[in-house]
Amino acid sequence: MVEDYIYQLEGQQKKIMQFLHEILTNEYGLESKIRFRIPFYYGNTWICYLNTRKHDRVDFAIVRGREISNGNGLLESRDRKMVLSAEFSSVKEIPIDLLREVLEEAIFLDETKPYTFKKTKK
Repeated sequence: MVEDYIYQLEGQQKKIMQFLHEILTNEYGLESKIRFRIPFYYGNTWICYLNTRKHDRVDFAIVRGREISNGNGLLESRDRKMVLSAEFSSVKEIPIDLLREVLEEAIFLDETKPYTFKKTKK
């Protein structure tokens, strides 16, 4: 259960995770599940996940990040093919308006364009 996962964290990571979990589940009604040992948030398919990072930071990642505009520049690719994310070290540094903008676009994508994973041939 995601709440149990968050409860075992400490410091800023716990505060950030609690804050983001509340937004994702209560405000946007996303379902949360532990997958790959971290919290994932679902609509029709997986939309985003939260991951702890070094130095008491949390990574907020949009799974289909390359398919959204990211017009506000909040998310970074970090050499990943699909996922875009932003790292936060405190709740105060989270640009909530930009986060909501990205999240709403990702949810809209999830609701309107089915997710299809295409494996590339080698």
